[in-house]
Amino acid sequence: WGGAPLSDTEFREIAALLHQEARITLPPQKVTLVRSRLSRRLREKGLKTFGDYIALIRRDADERRQMIDLLTTNHTHFFREQHHFNHLRNEMMPLWRDRKSHEPVRIWSSASSSGEEVYTIAMTLLGQDVREAQWARGANVQLFATDISTEMVAAVRRAEYPKSHHEQIPQPWRKLWTKDTRDGFAIAAEARNLVTASQLNLFDRWPWRHKFEAIFCRNVMIYFNEKAKAELEMRLVAQLAPGGALYMGHSERMVSKAKEFMIPCGHTMYRKPEDRA
Repeated sequence: WGGAPLSDTEFREIAALLHQEARITLPPQKVTLVRSRLSRRLREKGLKTFGDYIALIRRDADERRQMIDLLTTNHTHFFREQHHFNHLRNEMMPLWRDRKSHEPVRIWSSASSSGEEVYTIAMTLLGQDVREAQWARGANVQLFATDISTEMVAAVRRAEYPKSHHEQIPQPWRKLWTKDTRDGFAIAAEARNLVTASQLNLFDRWPWRHKFEAIFCRNVMIYFNEKAKAELEMRLVAQLAPGGALYMGHSERMVSKAKEFMIPCGHTMYRKPEDRA
């Protein structure tokens, strides 16, 4: 079976539902991707046409979430865009380690995918030897990983990865903060214990009352239109503590009025001035 055809009208209906649910914009050139990723779902549900599938996702919230899981891209790897982690380690960490406040350092990986980003943050903060890691243990550092996909959130919580990904982690972080398993490797408990993972649509209400010392929102803005980007940027800036850092993806820049409240501090990196609440 070659799969059901996907008409232009059906593609537009699916794109409209995805935008309504997640604010993600699907351009027409994604029609092949949509058909290939959803065809298997039609077979699993015993549906013959995309029209039948559209009727299902209109009435079934669980299936709409499943559709979002299937259509959101989850390409990531450890230590991706290394300059962000160099900045975190060399510029931000010394400020956090020396501050007098007893408030924990809170960092948000806002589109965490399967967890490579948030565990790279954890390993960066724990450092290159066990003694150096003492400051980050316990309640001194809290890392929050969120993703729209429940499947990806489950992957963050498992914290297990294939052997082919091990080389992405430089020594000695690899030696200190990963453990070999039968099928690959797992993130060590010291790093895993810093992370809380949960499902979140970035355009829903955010659950936190506190602000963050750093926010990673990388390679997600590319899926939104200008209006959605501007809304999200303003909310991210408001959620940053004074002096906090915002890290964006390699092809992303702040495009809205929000950039007036931030200071560029390197390629796709911004700091919130200390005097801004």
